Amino acid sequence: MLSFEFNTTRKLVVEQGAAARLHEVVSQFSAKRIFLITDPGISDLGLHELSVSGLTEHGAAVEVFDGVVADPPETIVLEAIERARQMRAELVIGFGGGSSMDVAKLVACFAHPHCRQPLQEAYGIGKIRADRLPLVQVPTTAGTGSEVTPISIVTTGETTKSGIVSPVLLPDVAVLDAGLTVGLPRHVTAATGIDAMVHAIEAYTSKIRKNPMSDMLAKEALRLLVGHIDRVLQDGNDIDARQGMLLGSCLAGQAFANAPVAAVHALAYPLGGHYHVPHGLSNALVLPAVLRFNAVAAAEHYAELAPILTREPRSPSVADDCERFIVGIEALLDGSGLPLRLRDVGVHETALGALAADAMQQQRLLVNNPREVTEQDALEIYQTVY
Repeated sequence: MLSFEFNTTRKLVVEQGAAARLHEVVSQFSAKRIFLITDPGISDLGLHELSVSGLTEHGAAVEVFDGVVADPPETIVLEAIERARQMRAELVIGFGGGSSMDVAKLVACFAHPHCRQPLQEAYGIGKIRADRLPLVQVPTTAGTGSEVTPISIVTTGETTKSGIVSPVLLPDVAVLDAGLTVGLPRHVTAATGIDAMVHAIEAYTSKIRKNPMSDMLAKEALRLLVGHIDRVLQDGNDIDARQGMLLGSCLAGQAFANAPVAAVHALAYPLGGHYHVPHGLSNALVLPAVLRFNAVAAAEHYAELAPILTREPRSPSVADDCERFIVGIEALLDGSGLPLRLRDVGVHETALGALAADAMQQQRLLVNNPREVTEQDALEIYQTVY
């Protein structure tokens, strides 16, 4: 029997309208000072206002920090930590996409009154030494799965993304309310949906920590995502399809939290760091070429996933089913309306070498890839999708 560990967020609340009763969800923590972290887009739309009103009406003081940006730099994380310390926060809520939830995880740790560890000492795997404040995550996109992962990604320096990975970062509660995702622009829905699919696919082929639990979650996540993405792209108000996408994203998050992602993410991060390409779109751009690169080592796994994508039974040929899977992904991307070439998002051909070199810095991810990736391999993948 394979030995493995599996960890996830302690409680999931999957309910349309749950955000409006967030005060009930967090009542178990008896917190009177709550620090809610979001971004300017959510703040402008007022998506968080019902939640905040409910919290304040039930006696909590709520401070809203809405300064999070995509690929949040360390300066923003430190500012949020300081603000939470000043209000002596007793509970942290991440309300938004992956960036807001990633910042919330770190604020919950480093704004804890007993924390003396500098943020800069936490980068890497298992380096957080402190406890954290209670943490509740409310995703407003179906993509990152950050509400169930022990990972925060921070932009350090000008272009480099660095990860902080620790079981301490796993939230206490995740609230999946599909109503918060209604009205998202089509391109955001497509990119975040593809991001979630990448999480499921990379978890299923993860080299080191792939396990029966992560496999089960990855396959069900992919089934939900593939089964609902066309509906939600055709009608952004289809609440049932939105709920299917949100749950699929969450299950994919649980999968890759325990069987980590690999080369797709490693090659996507430099695109965000250098060109500020949104994370989901960065994944979509490199996904087909990475799948074809990995097929040498992961053909059986891709073949196992093919029926989910094609809705056809397995054939006698692993190679044929692997190809059907990759072609199916390419067709899905073609129909998403997203840009498909690096040149279409402003990447300069002369920069491909630098991107490949930067991708090699993501060894935390590359060790999970089913096939070893050299700098030359990374360059050729970028050239293929340029």
